[in-house]
Formats: sequence, structure tokens, C-alpha cells
Amino acid sequence: MRILHHLPLSPQCRQVRLVLGEKRLPYEPVIERVWERREEFLHLNPSGEVPVLVEENGLAIPEGRVICEYLDEAYPDTPLMGRTLAERVETRRLMAWFDTKFAAEVTRNLVGEKVDKRQFGRGHPDGNALRAGYANMRFHMDYIGWLAETRTWLAGPALSMADFAAAAHLSALDFIGDVDWSKAPAAKDWYARVKSRPCFRSLLNDRVSGFNPPEHYANLDF
Repeated sequence: MRILHHLPLSPQCRQVRLVLGEKRLPYEPVIERVWERREEFLHLNPSGEVPVLVEENGLAIPEGRVICEYLDEAYPDTPLMGRTLAERVETRRLMAWFDTKFAAEVTRNLVGEKVDKRQFGRGHPDGNALRAGYANMRFHMDYIGWLAETRTWLAGPALSMADFAAAAHLSALDFIGDVDWSKAPAAKDWYARVKSRPCFRSLLNDRVSGFNPPEHYANLDF
């Protein structure tokens, strides 16, 4: 059985979980408390970060985007990077957008301050960071809404890694109650379509000590 070392509210880990689920690849999830710096885990990924996927043959693949591209190459029956060169370019562009720009401007300021600081024992959330995260989210939600209104899926005509990258970040933010869906109806409609896919069920069942997700979190119809 392949093993995924992960943390439940890590967007990169959530994206890998969505891809594994969409491709119907069975795996055993193992919560890795990265702050403990386990020697066995550091042998798998010297950076000490999750996610890390370990295949049945012992191959260890670190880093969310590396894992996702590996899975699409190794298990191509359910392609998620796009079928044409243009679609693959747009998928990669949006993956980079969410995993770099959105992560730095929104996720790090909200999930990082509220969840990661608590788990790593680094004190209380910084009010300035929280305010920046909420302000930046408005711009990003408008952009997601525009993509959702002008395309079938975020990167084009087919569901792709771009949808899972965006949904991974938003689902972590939604878990801590930081997404005001009433102000982003187009983004909400798109997210509901992604959220209703079978691969999303494991995320909706997540529970994290010290955090209670809002009632709508696991509701497919909000």
C-alpha cells in the first residue's frame, strides 16, 4: 500500500489527496508531525516538509506539485494536467498562482497564523497578518469567480490540477471559517461542484484538535 505523509490542513497535502482520490489510487494516510523532526521521515525528505508520497516499491516523492505531476505521468488513465499544450500551460500557471501567490497572500496569513502557529508552538496570530489575509482574499475570490464564469473549469473545458490546487487552499480556509461565500457566488458555485466529487469526501471528514469547522463545511450544498 502506498503511504502519504501529510497534515490534514496543509493545502499541498490536500491537493495530493484530491488527486489520489480522483485517480482512485488507494493509499494509507499518515499524519506527520513535522515539528518533531523524525529521523525516519527526514530520510524520506531532507527538507522535513509534507507531503511525501511513498510508493509500494519504496519510491519516495516529496513536495505537492512534484507528487501531482508524478501521479499524472505514472497513472495517465485519468489525465488532470490538460490534453493540449495550451491547456497544460494554463493548468501549470494556475497551480503556480495558488501554490505561490495565493499561498503567500492569503493562506499563510490565515491558516499559517491560526493553525500552523498553534501546532508549532509559535505564539498567537499576528493581527496585521490576519488583516492582510482577509483583504487579499477579496481580490483572489473575484479572480476565481471570473475564471468560473468564463470557463467550464478554472483552467479550461476539463477538470484539472488547477481546480484541485484552488480547492485545496479554499477548503483549508473554509475549515477555519474564513471564507465568506456570500460575497463570491460564482466561486461558491464552482467550489460546490468540486466539493461534490467523491474524491473530496476524505477532506470533508477531517477533524483537527482545537478547531471546529462551520456547519456548512461538510455540506455538499452549503
